[in-house]
Amino acid sequence: MSDYAVVNPATGETVETYPTITDAELESAIASASNTHDGWSRDTTVAERAALVARVAELHTERREELADIIVREMGKTREQALGEVDFAADIYGYYADNGASFLEDEPIRLLAGDGSAVIRRSSLGVLLGIMPWNFPYYQVARFAGPNIVIGNTIILKHAPQCPESAAAIETIFRDAGFPEGAYVNVYATNDQIATVIADPRVQGVSLTGSERAGAAVAEIAGRHLKKVVLELGGSDPFVLLSTDDLDATVESAVAARLDNNGQSCNAAKRFIVADDLYDAFLEKFTAALTAVEAVDPTSDGAELGPLSSTAAADRIEDQLSRAVAQGATLVGGQRSGNFVSPGVLTDVAPGNDAYHEEFFGPIATVHRVSGEDAAIALANDTPFGLGSYLFTTDAAQAERVADRIEAGMVFVNLVLADGAELPFGGVKRSGTGREMGRLGADEFVNKKLIRIG
Repeated sequence: MSDYAVVNPATGETVETYPTITDAELESAIASASNTHDGWSRDTTVAERAALVARVAELHTERREELADIIVREMGKTREQALGEVDFAADIYGYYADNGASFLEDEPIRLLAGDGSAVIRRSSLGVLLGIMPWNFPYYQVARFAGPNIVIGNTIILKHAPQCPESAAAIETIFRDAGFPEGAYVNVYATNDQIATVIADPRVQGVSLTGSERAGAAVAEIAGRHLKKVVLELGGSDPFVLLSTDDLDATVESAVAARLDNNGQSCNAAKRFIVADDLYDAFLEKFTAALTAVEAVDPTSDGAELGPLSSTAAADRIEDQLSRAVAQGATLVGGQRSGNFVSPGVLTDVAPGNDAYHEEFFGPIATVHRVSGEDAAIALANDTPFGLGSYLFTTDAAQAERVADRIEAGMVFVNLVLADGAELPFGGVKRSGTGREMGRLGADEFVNKKLIRIG
């Protein structure tokens, strides 16, 4: 039986299964990607590749309804958010189509001594492997494939086993945009097969978005074979509230930051750290607003929250909540029905509680009271993760000061859900290494070649 299947999490129905690639087919895929890099990629200009990526963006827009329907079936995203994801993916491809040439321009170096000149010239590395997660089936691929295709790298893409239909749709878009066979290759591969891909000398790097466990496994294999790795892993992002002149608006932002993508976003706000003088009022309003949102059929009009992505995901949240309460936490909400989990708020989460350091990948928030700025920073940083963070304050000097002290790859001040194609995305500590999107996303898998002329 294939590991790749579309199982609708809202109904439990297995919609379709897909056969796993054979070893011979996988070898053919690697060879195709390698040959295309050595031939087509080297024979085309940045402008030519960018024009094709621009067409990829257009096709995402033209097919947005169909593409959205696919991921609603695959992982339970509400239809409105599914359409938003397709649009964001289109924006990312368009961004790199528009800016790729300038990102790859020669970078002059001012010489300290001697005559002549020196430049850094950026060029492709070769075949890259992308290992993508289920929570953002189009967006995650766009931020990896978009810049690297423009650069001239070729892509082998292993998508999550529960996203085979969207994986096929993306490959079809690249073909329909005019890319040759081997420029972007989708593979339904097993983990063992992927280990052989990473080890293959024709493959020059690997990018993974996923769990800590998966990241550690991939990095270990890549390290043995001296391959460049970019990892975007988990997060338990703090939402730090120190002051506000509109508590209702702040609560609205907090709810949006927690429930994005059914609560299954790596950089969603998960730990709400509130100054003592605001804690009681915030907790009351936040709990009421969060638990008022119902988990419903993701295809229904106005749906804000759908099911978790799978039975395994719902089981995991249920287990986490049971342990948290058994270890002394107080829970409001968080009931399960099938794969649907209602929003919940955990308080009284002490440092010895498993929930204190765990990531809740679902619509569950933990709320903490702190005495002030220093205590808020200490709690925000008391996590093995360091992906994103959110800070709300009316004090501009405090915003600068606290943002500088938070240990994270990203800090958003007085706003949420503000990711953009031009903004680099990535973390520190156990949240991974490297950056995607923005200028930095086009600088990970390139040969930064020094050319010194005397």
